[in-house]
Order: sequence, then structure tokens, then C-alpha cells
Amino acid sequence: MEAILDLVVPRSCWACGARARRREPLCLACRGLLRWLEDRPIELEGVKIWAPVAYEGPARALVRGLKFRGAVGLAAPMAAQIAACLPPGLLRPPGLLVPVPLHRRRARARGYNQAERLAAQLAGRSGMRVADCLRRRSAAAGRQVGRGRDERLAALEGSIDRRPAVEVPERALLVDDVVTTGGTVAACADALYAAGAVDVAAVAYALTPGR
Repeated sequence: MEAILDLVVPRSCWACGARARRREPLCLACRGLLRWLEDRPIELEGVKIWAPVAYEGPARALVRGLKFRGAVGLAAPMAAQIAACLPPGLLRPPGLLVPVPLHRRRARARGYNQAERLAAQLAGRSGMRVADCLRRRSAAAGRQVGRGRDERLAALEGSIDRRPAVEVPERALLVDDVVTTGGTVAACADALYAAGAVDVAAVAYALTPGR
């Protein structure tokens, strides 16, 4: 049935609109344009962070499709790329996957949290469990598009904390779609450490070049 549908409604590349192979969100040409990052984490705002690709070109198109266009099916291939390239030791039990929270008003308007979708896909590939233990208290802090680095970091102060009566893991791996300044994952890490975590790192699908 899928093969027949492909003939009637060909799969399109999320970056350029050209024909893409079945179950592939990018055409071969755009996949070749992905800039793969080094296989070791970097440190931003005191948190070790890793992502497979730079946040530019086709990778930006996938992130925006998942985040803003309701394309929740993109979470699976994006998580597959994370899991396939992840440095040894990051994606393993007994640590838990902690999705970066979305404010409830934004989650209600969007219908989902893209970080939760990625975390769920990573859980299926690793045997790790998802711990949705953080909340975003300020909706305004989430509107980061167009802000400079200092504005982003200032807006995040005190914006994220632990969900009431929800256990926080000692070892946590934060999950997000994209990391820019590192301020969001740092605010999440601060909340986890304040609640008793002893080891916090982060993964994302894409990382802003130059970080």
C-alpha cells in the first residue's frame, strides 16, 4: 500500500521539495548537505551537550517542520540520527531521558512537545525511560526566536523547575530538538541539580554552528 501511495503522492524532501525516498525526510542531495558535527560533547553554560548535525540548511528545515508544522513523524528519523551517532555512554540505562519542557499554553496550542516526541523515540531505541519531570513556568521565556544571547539567557532565569511530586533521576539526559545558546538546557540542568540530580548532560538533533 505504501508503495502505491508513493506513486500517487510522491514523498517530498522537507528542505527543497524534491522527491525523497520512502521513510526519508530529505532527498539524497539535501542529506549530503547536512553538516555532521564531531562525535564528542561540547560544554555550554556548564552542561555537556551533543548533537549530530549543525543547525543550518536541511537540518533547520527538519527542526522547523517538527516544531512549527505539526510534522510529528519527523521525530523518528531525527531520533534515529541522534542514536546512530551518539558518543558511547550517553544513551544508556540506568539514566533517564528528560525532555526539555514546553509551557502548557504553547503545548496546548501546538498539540505536543517536540522534545517529548524525540525523547519517546530515543527511549524506544535505547531501553531508557522518559522522565517528564520538569515544567516551564513562564511562557514568555520560551519565545527565543529573534533574541540575542544575553536576552535569551536573562529570560530563562527561574523559568524552569521541577514538577511537583515527580521524582527526579540522579542521572539525567536532557533531550531537545535544537540548542542555540545553551541557556535552556542550563536552566533545566539547574532545576534537576536543585532537585537532587548528580549527573546531567544533554542531546539535541541540531546545534547552532560555532557553539
